[in-house]
Amino acid sequence: MPNVIVNYDGTITSTPRVIVAPETVEQIQSVLRNPAHYPSPVRAMGSNHSLTPCAASQGTIIDISRMKRFSIDTSNPAGATLTAQAGLEIVEASQELRKQGLQLMTNVEIGNLTLGSAACCQTKDGLDGIEFGQVGSYVTRIKWVTPAGDLAEASAAESPDLLRMVRGSYGLAGVVYEVTLRVKPIETLHFTYLPRPVDELTQEEVDQLYTSAEGMVCWTIGRTSVFQVRHRVDHPGVLSSIQAAARKRLWNYADAHYAHIIDQFVANKGLRDAVEGGFMDAEKLLFSGLRLFGGITVLAPDKIIDYRQTKQQDRYAFTFWAFPRARWLPVLREYLDFADAHFKATGFRPNMPLGAYRILRDTNSILSYSHDGDIFSLDPIHSIVDAPEWKQFLVEFNEFAFQRGGTPLLNQSPWIERRHLEAAYGQRWTELSEWVRTMDPYGRMLTPFFADLLSPKLTPAQDK
Repeated sequence: MPNVIVNYDGTITSTPRVIVAPETVEQIQSVLRNPAHYPSPVRAMGSNHSLTPCAASQGTIIDISRMKRFSIDTSNPAGATLTAQAGLEIVEASQELRKQGLQLMTNVEIGNLTLGSAACCQTKDGLDGIEFGQVGSYVTRIKWVTPAGDLAEASAAESPDLLRMVRGSYGLAGVVYEVTLRVKPIETLHFTYLPRPVDELTQEEVDQLYTSAEGMVCWTIGRTSVFQVRHRVDHPGVLSSIQAAARKRLWNYADAHYAHIIDQFVANKGLRDAVEGGFMDAEKLLFSGLRLFGGITVLAPDKIIDYRQTKQQDRYAFTFWAFPRARWLPVLREYLDFADAHFKATGFRPNMPLGAYRILRDTNSILSYSHDGDIFSLDPIHSIVDAPEWKQFLVEFNEFAFQRGGTPLLNQSPWIERRHLEAAYGQRWTELSEWVRTMDPYGRMLTPFFADLLSPKLTPAQDK
Protein backbone atom coordinates (compact mmCIF):
# COMPACT_ATOMS: atom_id res chain seq x y z
CA MET A 1 0.00 0.00 0.00
CA PRO A 2 1.21 3.52 -0.74
CA ASN A 3 2.24 5.82 2.07
CA VAL A 4 -0.49 8.34 2.88
CA ILE A 5 0.01 11.26 5.27
CA VAL A 6 -2.78 13.75 6.06
CA ASN A 7 -2.16 17.09 7.76
CA TYR A 8 -3.84 18.24 10.98
CA ASP A 9 -6.98 19.81 9.49
CA GLY A 10 -7.43 17.10 6.85
CA THR A 11 -7.02 19.37 3.80
CA ILE A 12 -3.60 18.17 2.53
CA THR A 13 -2.67 14.61 1.62
CA SER A 14 0.90 13.58 0.87
CA THR A 15 1.91 10.26 -0.71
CA PRO A 16 5.70 9.96 -0.35
CA ARG A 17 7.52 7.01 -1.87
CA VAL A 18 9.65 6.73 1.27
CA ILE A 19 9.12 7.69 4.91
CA VAL A 20 12.10 7.50 7.24
CA ALA A 21 12.23 8.29 10.97
CA PRO A 22 15.87 8.92 11.92
CA GLU A 23 17.13 9.00 15.48
CA THR A 24 20.60 10.40 14.76
CA VAL A 25 22.16 13.12 12.66
CA GLU A 26 24.20 10.50 10.83
CA GLN A 27 21.01 8.83 9.67
CA ILE A 28 19.79 12.13 8.21
CA GLN A 29 23.10 12.49 6.39
CA SER A 30 22.72 9.00 4.95
CA VAL A 31 19.28 9.86 3.60
CA LEU A 32 20.41 13.01 1.85
CA ARG A 33 23.51 11.33 0.39
CA ASN A 34 21.54 8.48 -1.18
CA PRO A 35 18.99 9.79 -3.73
CA ALA A 36 18.67 6.35 -5.32
CA HIS A 37 17.17 4.90 -2.14
CA TYR A 38 15.65 8.12 -0.79
CA PRO A 39 14.27 9.92 -3.86
CA SER A 40 13.87 13.67 -4.13
CA PRO A 41 12.34 15.89 -3.08
CA VAL A 42 13.23 15.40 0.57
CA ARG A 43 11.17 17.20 3.20
CA ALA A 44 11.45 17.13 6.99
CA MET A 45 8.10 16.81 8.75
CA GLY A 46 7.20 17.51 12.36
CA SER A 47 3.60 17.45 13.61
CA ASN A 48 2.27 18.26 10.10
CA HIS A 49 0.14 21.10 11.45
CA SER A 50 0.83 23.38 8.46
CA LEU A 51 -2.13 24.53 6.38
CA THR A 52 -0.19 24.49 3.11
CA PRO A 53 1.82 21.69 1.42
CA CYS A 54 5.12 23.06 2.73
CA ALA A 55 5.93 19.71 4.40
CA ALA A 56 4.46 17.49 1.68
CA SER A 57 6.52 15.43 -0.76
CA GLN A 58 6.04 12.73 -3.37
CA GLY A 59 9.65 11.65 -2.79
CA THR A 60 11.03 11.23 0.74
CA ILE A 61 9.66 12.51 4.02
CA ILE A 62 11.94 12.60 7.05
CA ASP A 63 9.80 12.19 10.15
CA ILE A 64 11.79 13.93 12.89
CA SER A 65 9.47 12.98 15.75
CA ARG A 66 12.03 10.58 17.29
CA MET A 67 14.64 13.32 17.70
CA LYS A 68 13.70 14.94 21.01
CA ARG A 69 16.85 15.12 23.14
CA PHE A 70 17.45 18.45 24.88
CA SER A 71 19.50 20.31 27.47
CA ILE A 72 18.85 23.47 29.47
CA ASP A 73 21.71 25.84 30.26
CA THR A 74 21.18 28.27 33.13
CA SER A 75 24.87 29.11 33.64
CA ASN A 76 25.10 31.96 31.12
CA PRO A 77 24.79 35.40 32.80
CA ALA A 78 23.26 36.73 29.56
CA GLY A 79 20.29 34.42 30.01
CA ALA A 80 19.21 30.79 30.03
CA THR A 81 18.96 28.79 26.81
CA LEU A 82 17.33 25.58 25.62
CA THR A 83 19.19 23.42 23.10
CA ALA A 84 17.05 20.67 21.60
CA GLN A 85 16.77 18.34 18.68
CA ALA A 86 14.36 19.41 16.00
CA GLY A 87 11.57 16.93 16.82
CA LEU A 88 10.83 18.32 20.28
CA GLU A 89 7.43 20.00 20.30
CA ILE A 90 6.73 23.38 21.89
CA VAL A 91 4.39 21.80 24.44
CA GLU A 92 7.05 19.22 25.38
CA ALA A 93 9.76 21.85 25.66
CA SER A 94 7.49 23.97 27.84
CA GLN A 95 6.81 21.08 30.21
CA GLU A 96 10.53 20.45 30.70
CA LEU A 97 11.34 24.14 31.14
CA ARG A 98 8.57 24.49 33.68
CA LYS A 99 10.29 21.99 35.95
CA GLN A 100 13.08 24.57 36.31
CA GLY A 101 10.81 27.58 36.60
CA LEU A 102 11.46 28.62 33.00
CA GLN A 103 9.38 29.30 29.90
CA LEU A 104 9.84 29.98 26.22
CA MET A 105 10.08 33.61 25.16
CA THR A 106 7.09 33.11 22.87
CA ASN A 107 4.48 30.58 24.01
CA VAL A 108 2.59 30.02 20.79
CA GLU A 109 -0.88 28.54 21.05
CA ILE A 110 -0.21 25.58 18.72
CA GLY A 111 1.88 23.51 21.09
CA ASN A 112 2.58 20.75 18.57
CA LEU A 113 4.84 23.01 16.56
CA THR A 114 8.29 21.36 16.54
CA LEU A 115 11.36 23.40 17.38
CA GLY A 116 12.86 22.52 14.00
CA SER A 117 9.89 24.08 12.25
CA ALA A 118 9.81 27.03 14.65
CA ALA A 119 13.44 27.77 13.83
CA CYS A 120 13.11 27.98 10.05
CA CYS A 121 9.42 28.68 9.34
CA GLN A 122 7.00 31.51 10.06
CA THR A 123 5.13 31.60 13.39
CA LYS A 124 2.92 34.07 15.23
CA ASP A 125 1.91 35.03 18.76
CA GLY A 126 0.21 38.29 19.62
CA LEU A 127 -0.03 37.81 23.37
CA ASP A 128 3.68 37.21 24.02
CA GLY A 129 4.83 39.83 21.52
CA ILE A 130 6.41 42.23 24.01
CA GLU A 131 9.51 42.28 21.84
CA PHE A 132 8.95 39.81 18.99
CA GLY A 133 5.93 37.69 18.13
CA GLN A 134 7.86 35.13 16.09
CA VAL A 135 9.54 32.14 17.75
CA GLY A 136 12.48 32.09 15.33
CA SER A 137 13.56 35.56 16.41
CA TYR A 138 14.69 34.06 19.73
CA VAL A 139 16.67 31.26 18.09
CA THR A 140 20.39 31.88 18.60
CA ARG A 141 21.84 28.85 16.80
CA ILE A 142 20.60 26.42 14.16
CA LYS A 143 22.36 23.25 13.01
CA TRP A 144 21.30 21.43 9.86
CA VAL A 145 22.28 18.80 7.31
CA THR A 146 22.77 20.30 3.85
CA PRO A 147 21.16 18.85 0.70
CA ALA A 148 24.51 17.19 -0.04
CA GLY A 149 24.56 15.53 3.39
CA ASP A 150 27.15 17.76 5.05
CA LEU A 151 26.83 19.46 8.45
CA ALA A 152 26.29 23.22 8.72
CA GLU A 153 25.35 25.74 11.38
CA ALA A 154 24.58 29.42 11.86
CA SER A 155 24.56 31.48 15.04
CA ALA A 156 23.67 34.98 16.15
CA ALA A 157 27.17 35.50 17.52
CA GLU A 158 29.23 34.19 14.60
CA SER A 159 27.07 34.33 11.47
CA PRO A 160 24.02 36.57 12.00
CA ASP A 161 23.45 37.18 8.27
CA LEU A 162 23.34 33.47 7.57
CA LEU A 163 21.08 32.87 10.57
CA ARG A 164 18.67 35.50 9.21
CA MET A 165 18.40 33.49 5.99
CA VAL A 166 18.01 30.11 7.68
CA ARG A 167 15.24 31.45 9.94
CA GLY A 168 13.14 31.90 6.79
CA SER A 169 14.40 28.93 4.80
CA TYR A 170 11.53 26.47 5.34
CA GLY A 171 13.99 23.59 5.13
CA LEU A 172 14.99 24.45 1.57
CA ALA A 173 18.65 24.64 2.64
CA GLY A 174 18.57 21.23 4.29
CA VAL A 175 17.18 19.43 7.34
CA VAL A 176 17.37 21.27 10.67
CA TYR A 177 18.37 18.86 13.43
CA GLU A 178 19.26 21.07 16.42
CA VAL A 179 18.11 24.44 17.71
CA THR A 180 19.21 26.73 20.55
CA LEU A 181 16.87 29.46 21.75
CA ARG A 182 16.54 31.91 24.59
CA VAL A 183 14.27 31.16 27.55
CA LYS A 184 13.32 33.11 30.68
CA PRO A 185 11.67 32.72 34.12
CA ILE A 186 7.95 31.91 34.11
CA GLU A 187 5.69 34.95 33.97
CA THR A 188 2.12 35.45 35.16
CA LEU A 189 -0.21 37.15 32.69
CA HIS A 190 -3.50 38.92 33.17
CA PHE A 191 -5.86 39.18 30.19
CA THR A 192 -8.54 41.84 29.96
CA TYR A 193 -11.28 42.02 27.32
CA LEU A 194 -12.71 45.14 25.68
CA PRO A 195 -15.68 44.67 23.30
CA ARG A 196 -16.13 47.50 20.79
CA PRO A 197 -18.54 47.93 17.85
CA VAL A 198 -16.41 47.90 14.69
CA ASP A 199 -18.31 50.82 13.19
CA GLU A 200 -17.53 53.00 16.23
CA LEU A 201 -13.79 52.25 16.39
CA THR A 202 -11.35 55.02 15.48
CA GLN A 203 -7.75 54.73 14.36
CA GLU A 204 -6.69 56.69 17.43
CA GLU A 205 -8.39 54.14 19.68
CA VAL A 206 -6.76 51.21 17.88
CA ASP A 207 -3.35 52.92 18.09
CA GLN A 208 -3.79 53.56 21.81
CA LEU A 209 -4.66 49.93 22.48
CA TYR A 210 -1.82 48.73 20.25
CA THR A 211 0.89 50.81 21.89
CA SER A 212 -0.24 50.52 25.52
CA ALA A 213 -0.54 46.73 25.58
CA GLU A 214 2.30 44.30 26.20
CA GLY A 215 0.51 41.93 23.87
CA MET A 216 -2.85 41.84 22.14
CA VAL A 217 -5.18 39.72 20.04
CA CYS A 218 -8.48 40.95 18.62
CA TRP A 219 -11.49 38.66 18.09
CA THR A 220 -14.24 39.93 15.81
CA ILE A 221 -17.68 38.34 16.13
CA GLY A 222 -20.26 39.75 13.77
CA ARG A 223 -19.50 43.46 13.81
CA THR A 224 -18.12 43.51 17.36
CA SER A 225 -14.38 43.42 17.97
CA VAL A 226 -13.10 42.19 21.34
CA PHE A 227 -9.57 43.33 22.19
CA GLN A 228 -7.81 40.80 24.42
CA VAL A 229 -4.94 42.65 26.10
CA ARG A 230 -2.20 41.17 28.28
CA HIS A 231 -0.15 42.62 31.10
CA ARG A 232 2.28 40.91 33.47
CA VAL A 233 1.31 40.60 37.13
CA ASP A 234 3.18 39.31 40.16
CA HIS A 235 0.98 36.43 41.31
CA PRO A 236 -1.32 33.99 39.49
CA GLY A 237 -4.03 33.76 42.15
CA VAL A 238 -6.00 30.72 43.27
CA LEU A 239 -8.17 30.49 40.15
CA SER A 240 -5.47 30.69 37.49
CA SER A 241 -5.21 26.94 36.90
CA ILE A 242 -9.00 26.64 36.53
CA GLN A 243 -9.11 29.60 34.16
CA ALA A 244 -6.26 28.17 32.09
CA ALA A 245 -8.00 24.80 31.84
CA ALA A 246 -11.27 26.45 30.76
CA ARG A 247 -9.45 28.47 28.10
CA LYS A 248 -7.75 25.35 26.73
CA ARG A 249 -11.08 23.51 26.69
CA LEU A 250 -12.65 26.32 24.68
CA TRP A 251 -9.97 26.29 21.96
CA ASN A 252 -9.25 22.55 21.97
CA TYR A 253 -12.87 21.46 21.79
CA ALA A 254 -15.88 23.68 22.36
CA ASP A 255 -15.70 26.48 19.80
CA ALA A 256 -14.84 24.35 16.79
CA HIS A 257 -17.07 21.48 17.94
CA TYR A 258 -20.27 23.52 18.06
CA ALA A 259 -19.44 25.39 14.86
CA HIS A 260 -18.89 22.03 13.16
CA ILE A 261 -22.21 20.65 14.40
CA ILE A 262 -24.15 23.67 13.14
CA ASP A 263 -22.67 23.45 9.66
CA GLN A 264 -23.04 19.67 9.51
CA PHE A 265 -26.65 19.32 10.62
CA VAL A 266 -28.34 22.61 9.74
CA ALA A 267 -28.61 22.49 5.96
CA ASN A 268 -31.13 25.26 5.38
CA LYS A 269 -29.25 28.50 4.62
CA GLY A 270 -31.66 30.78 6.46
CA LEU A 271 -31.94 28.56 9.51
CA ARG A 272 -28.17 28.04 9.65
CA ASP A 273 -27.68 31.80 9.50
CA ALA A 274 -30.03 32.23 12.43
CA VAL A 275 -28.41 29.45 14.48
CA GLU A 276 -24.91 30.79 13.77
CA GLY A 277 -26.15 34.24 14.77
CA GLY A 278 -27.26 32.82 18.12
CA PHE A 279 -23.89 31.11 18.52
CA MET A 280 -22.12 34.41 17.87
CA ASP A 281 -24.37 36.18 20.39
CA ALA A 282 -23.38 33.57 22.99
CA GLU A 283 -19.69 34.17 22.27
CA LYS A 284 -20.13 37.93 22.60
CA LEU A 285 -21.90 37.34 25.90
CA LEU A 286 -18.94 35.26 27.07
CA PHE A 287 -16.49 38.05 26.29
CA SER A 288 -18.77 40.62 27.96
CA GLY A 289 -18.80 38.42 31.04
CA LEU A 290 -15.03 38.19 31.02
CA ARG A 291 -14.84 41.96 30.91
CA LEU A 292 -17.39 42.30 33.71
CA PHE A 293 -15.38 40.00 35.99
CA GLY A 294 -12.08 41.69 35.21
CA GLY A 295 -10.57 39.10 32.86
CA ILE A 296 -8.49 36.04 33.64
CA THR A 297 -5.00 35.33 34.99
CA VAL A 298 -2.80 32.47 33.76
CA LEU A 299 0.83 31.44 33.71
CA ALA A 300 2.35 32.21 30.32
CA PRO A 301 3.08 28.53 29.46
CA ASP A 302 -0.61 27.77 29.98
CA LYS A 303 -1.32 29.61 26.72
CA ILE A 304 0.11 26.59 24.89
CA ILE A 305 -2.45 24.03 23.73
CA ASP A 306 -1.74 20.38 22.95
CA TYR A 307 -3.88 19.38 19.96
CA ARG A 308 -2.62 15.80 19.66
CA GLN A 309 -5.79 14.25 21.08
CA THR A 310 -8.25 16.63 19.43
CA LYS A 311 -10.87 14.73 17.46
CA GLN A 312 -11.22 15.47 13.76
CA GLN A 313 -14.64 17.12 14.17
CA ASP A 314 -13.22 19.42 16.84
CA ARG A 315 -10.36 20.75 14.71
CA TYR A 316 -10.28 24.04 12.88
CA ALA A 317 -8.37 25.63 10.03
CA PHE A 318 -7.44 29.24 9.41
CA THR A 319 -5.51 31.58 7.20
CA PHE A 320 -3.28 34.55 8.03
CA TRP A 321 -2.52 37.80 6.21
CA ALA A 322 -0.64 40.66 7.89
CA PHE A 323 -1.42 44.35 7.29
CA PRO A 324 0.39 47.51 8.38
CA ARG A 325 -1.10 48.74 11.63
CA ALA A 326 -2.24 52.05 10.12
CA ARG A 327 -4.30 50.25 7.45
CA TRP A 328 -5.81 47.50 9.59
CA LEU A 329 -9.05 49.18 10.70
CA PRO A 330 -10.31 50.12 7.20
CA VAL A 331 -9.26 46.69 5.91
CA LEU A 332 -11.15 45.04 8.78
CA ARG A 333 -14.33 46.90 7.87
CA GLU A 334 -13.89 46.05 4.21
CA TYR A 335 -13.33 42.40 5.12
CA LEU A 336 -16.61 42.23 7.04
CA ASP A 337 -18.42 43.62 4.00
CA PHE A 338 -16.54 41.13 1.78
CA ALA A 339 -17.52 38.21 4.03
CA ASP A 340 -21.17 39.31 4.05
CA ALA A 341 -21.20 39.62 0.27
CA HIS A 342 -19.57 36.21 -0.10
CA PHE A 343 -22.21 34.69 2.18
CA LYS A 344 -25.06 36.22 0.19
CA ALA A 345 -23.57 34.93 -3.05
CA THR A 346 -22.55 31.43 -1.93
CA GLY A 347 -24.18 30.65 1.42
CA PHE A 348 -20.74 30.22 3.02
CA ARG A 349 -18.81 32.14 5.63
CA PRO A 350 -16.24 31.12 8.25
CA ASN A 351 -18.05 29.74 11.29
CA MET A 352 -15.66 30.90 14.02
CA PRO A 353 -14.52 34.34 15.25
CA LEU A 354 -12.13 36.34 13.09
CA GLY A 355 -8.71 36.59 14.73
CA ALA A 356 -6.19 39.42 14.53
CA TYR A 357 -2.65 39.29 15.93
CA ARG A 358 -0.58 42.29 17.01
CA ILE A 359 3.04 41.73 15.98
CA LEU A 360 5.76 44.37 16.40
CA ARG A 361 8.40 45.20 13.81
CA ASP A 362 10.95 42.40 13.53
CA THR A 363 13.84 42.11 11.07
CA ASN A 364 15.41 38.92 12.43
CA SER A 365 14.25 36.73 9.53
CA ILE A 366 14.45 37.30 5.79
CA LEU A 367 10.75 36.36 5.73
CA SER A 368 9.56 38.34 8.72
CA TYR A 369 6.07 39.56 7.84
CA SER A 370 6.58 42.55 10.16
CA HIS A 371 9.97 43.40 8.65
CA ASP A 372 8.89 46.86 7.50
CA GLY A 373 6.80 47.86 10.52
CA ASP A 374 4.21 46.87 13.13
CA ILE A 375 1.37 44.73 11.80
CA PHE A 376 -2.12 43.61 12.71
CA SER A 377 -3.42 40.52 10.95
CA LEU A 378 -6.71 39.16 9.68
CA ASP A 379 -7.20 35.45 10.44
CA PRO A 380 -10.46 33.91 9.22
CA ILE A 381 -11.01 30.68 11.20
CA HIS A 382 -13.26 27.79 10.20
CA SER A 383 -14.23 24.36 11.50
CA ILE A 384 -14.28 22.45 8.23
CA VAL A 385 -17.33 20.55 7.08
CA ASP A 386 -17.40 21.92 3.55
CA ALA A 387 -13.83 21.81 2.17
CA PRO A 388 -14.62 23.00 -1.41
CA GLU A 389 -16.53 26.03 -0.11
CA TRP A 390 -13.71 26.82 2.34
CA LYS A 391 -11.19 26.63 -0.51
CA GLN A 392 -13.28 28.98 -2.66
CA PHE A 393 -13.49 31.45 0.21
CA LEU A 394 -9.72 31.28 0.78
CA VAL A 395 -8.93 31.91 -2.88
CA GLU A 396 -11.21 34.94 -2.95
CA PHE A 397 -9.90 36.17 0.40
CA ASN A 398 -6.35 35.89 -0.92
CA GLU A 399 -7.25 38.22 -3.75
CA PHE A 400 -8.99 40.58 -1.31
CA ALA A 401 -5.90 40.69 0.94
CA PHE A 402 -3.47 40.94 -2.00
CA GLN A 403 -5.31 43.95 -3.40
CA ARG A 404 -4.97 45.69 -0.02
CA GLY A 405 -1.25 45.17 0.42
CA GLY A 406 -1.39 42.21 2.78
CA THR A 407 1.45 39.80 3.54
CA PRO A 408 0.80 36.02 3.61
CA LEU A 409 2.71 33.21 5.31
CA LEU A 410 4.00 30.18 3.43
CA ASN A 411 2.71 27.71 6.03
CA GLN A 412 -0.46 29.46 7.25
CA SER A 413 -1.97 31.08 4.13
CA PRO A 414 -3.44 28.34 1.90
CA TRP A 415 -3.60 28.74 -1.89
CA ILE A 416 -1.10 31.60 -2.11
CA GLU A 417 0.63 32.38 -5.41
CA ARG A 418 4.05 33.67 -6.38
CA ARG A 419 2.64 37.09 -7.25
CA HIS A 420 1.34 37.42 -3.69
CA LEU A 421 4.80 36.75 -2.26
CA GLU A 422 6.64 38.96 -4.75
CA ALA A 423 4.33 41.87 -3.94
CA ALA A 424 4.47 41.34 -0.17
CA TYR A 425 8.17 40.60 0.35
CA GLY A 426 9.63 42.40 -2.68
CA GLN A 427 13.38 42.14 -3.01
CA ARG A 428 13.59 39.90 0.04
CA TRP A 429 11.66 37.19 -1.81
CA THR A 430 14.06 37.41 -4.75
CA GLU A 431 17.02 37.32 -2.36
CA LEU A 432 15.72 34.21 -0.62
CA SER A 433 14.97 32.51 -3.93
CA GLU A 434 18.48 33.13 -5.22
CA TRP A 435 20.01 31.97 -1.93
CA VAL A 436 18.01 28.72 -2.08
CA ARG A 437 19.39 28.10 -5.56
CA THR A 438 22.95 28.42 -4.26
CA MET A 439 22.31 26.23 -1.21
CA ASP A 440 20.55 23.48 -3.18
CA PRO A 441 21.67 23.70 -6.82
CA TYR A 442 20.21 20.28 -7.77
CA GLY A 443 16.83 20.78 -6.09
CA ARG A 444 17.22 17.96 -3.56
CA MET A 445 14.76 19.66 -1.18
CA LEU A 446 12.64 21.46 -3.78
CA THR A 447 9.01 20.32 -4.02
CA PRO A 448 6.55 21.51 -6.68
CA PHE A 449 4.88 23.71 -4.05
CA PHE A 450 8.04 25.73 -3.48
CA ALA A 451 9.17 25.53 -7.11
CA ASP A 452 5.98 27.32 -8.14
CA LEU A 453 6.46 30.03 -5.51
CA LEU A 454 10.16 30.89 -5.71
CA SER A 455 11.24 33.67 -8.08
CA PRO A 456 11.81 33.04 -10.87
CA LYS A 457 10.08 29.67 -11.02
CA LEU A 458 12.62 26.95 -10.22
CA THR A 459 12.83 23.38 -11.50
CA PRO A 460 11.72 20.68 -9.03
CA ALA A 461 14.07 18.00 -7.81
CA GLN A 462 16.50 16.44 -10.26
CA ASP A 463 18.53 13.71 -8.58
CA LYS A 464 22.21 13.78 -9.48
